[in-house]
Amino acid sequence: MSGAWLRAASTLDDVAIVGLVDLDPARAEARRSEFDLPDAQIGTDQEALLRQLQPDVVFDCTVPEAHTQVTVTALEHGCHVLGEKPLADSMANARTSLAAAAKADRIYAVIQNRRYDPNIRRLRRLLASHAIGPLTSVDADFYLGAHFDGFRAEMDHVLLLDMAIHTFDAARLISNADPVSVYCREWNAAGSWFAHGANAVAVFEMTQNIVFTYRGSWCAEGMNTSWESNWRIVGEHGSVLWNGAEDIQGEAIETSGEFRSEMAPIVAPSPAPEDRIGHHTGLMREFIDRVRDGGEPETVAHDNIKSLAMVFGAIHSAEQGREIKIDL
Repeated sequence: MSGAWLRAASTLDDVAIVGLVDLDPARAEARRSEFDLPDAQIGTDQEALLRQLQPDVVFDCTVPEAHTQVTVTALEHGCHVLGEKPLADSMANARTSLAAAAKADRIYAVIQNRRYDPNIRRLRRLLASHAIGPLTSVDADFYLGAHFDGFRAEMDHVLLLDMAIHTFDAARLISNADPVSVYCREWNAAGSWFAHGANAVAVFEMTQNIVFTYRGSWCAEGMNTSWESNWRIVGEHGSVLWNGAEDIQGEAIETSGEFRSEMAPIVAPSPAPEDRIGHHTGLMREFIDRVRDGGEPETVAHDNIKSLAMVFGAIHSAEQGREIKIDL
């Protein structure tokens, strides 16, 4: 993931990469060469390099089980932290990092870059206009045949823990609601090339009496959805479909009928100047601006932990075979 982070950071004129830390220094050297960072210091010891360089910000691009140690160490050295998703490999570790951020009085945020997609912003503004009235249900389908190697191929709960966080976080943004409870069924389909949990179905109760359903697979060959899922959003006065890309279609009641109402098409708005867009770059831009000027970025960790809670709630429900109250 460091390649995506460094590409985004290279577009920000007021950001200088002063150090690269990796357990394997050859990997850091390769990134320094790839992104032409001759002045960046290389190290295998994060704490030593923090003492030497005293940076303002740390970008944590590590694997999930390393996030808490990297984040807490950076915060204890007075750095603001923007971390790779998910926040941590457990809710307890996520809360440890949040406590460290509060103690250090520093910003800790997560790079939920898909919030900064222009199409989800168009969808959110359409729903906020009450074009289909108060929402009643939000449904997402995610089906991809993703042939990863590396840690994903061997990890437990691979779909829920490594990928579903994006869809769950998008559901919070789309619905403007937070999780209350979840029932989840998880399995590894026949023929799966993952070690565990490449398939899942989950039903979430959200605030505002909204129900969010998720169906997903990372070993579905053919007829794949987009990475952003296929969505159906139902309101009291109409429905909207989003294919995860540019296609947003909707209908709202024009005339109520005795059996079926007459419907009229509704049109999603174009991107607006106030929309938060730009994926990695847009999110980094907002984070750096908040570090410089004060305030909090949209994906600040003490709010985004609610999306992580959906992940671990779904995992615990699948493990226990029952509905779970979401632990916020």
